[in-house]
Amino acid sequence: MRRTDRLFEIIQAFRGGRLVRGKALAENLGVSLRTIYRDIDTLIASGIPIKGERGVGYLLDGPIFLPPLALDKGELEALHLGMEMVSQLPDQALNQNAARLLEKINAGLPRHLMGQVHLQNMSIFLKSAMPAPERLAQVRKAIAQQNTLEITYIALDGVVSQRVIRPLQTEYWGRVWTCTAWCEWREAFRSFRLDRMRTLTCAPRTPPK
Repeated sequence: MRRTDRLFEIIQAFRGGRLVRGKALAENLGVSLRTIYRDIDTLIASGIPIKGERGVGYLLDGPIFLPPLALDKGELEALHLGMEMVSQLPDQALNQNAARLLEKINAGLPRHLMGQVHLQNMSIFLKSAMPAPERLAQVRKAIAQQNTLEITYIALDGVVSQRVIRPLQTEYWGRVWTCTAWCEWREAFRSFRLDRMRTLTCAPRTPPK
């Protein structure tokens, strides 16, 4: 997590008006207690009204005002439309990232725009109209970790094959998701539909000798 994101999460933790302990923040954010103390000192120095002491806890001693974002109604509508689509994908990490992004955007909006429903005249039914495959999260993780995938693949003509692939990226075509990958079997780049992967096993990539 970037330091700017961590500072934002710390600020969010104070918004409930509760006593916040440094140890709990460190555990939630996956950093050391010393790092949390430094971050809180930074926030206090920047004008955030935090009161308390190390080893006891901290409280917010006044309201927090973030600079308003200059987003118009159309831009907010487009943003929420995109995040609503992401939130319906069968990928928990993307769902959580979309939710956190909307929280950050909402926190920086002018007061008259905060908490409003910006998709009043639109509804998204991605799961029923454009189903995303459950393999999406697994493939994305393999790409991020540079791992290979062992898959059982059913081609459009019904032929079943076992493949070892090196996934490079995923693509969404409106109705289906595909994965561009290096196929060890064909020794060439190939595109695979995620919904036609019947089994999928991740294996760490073997470094070259």
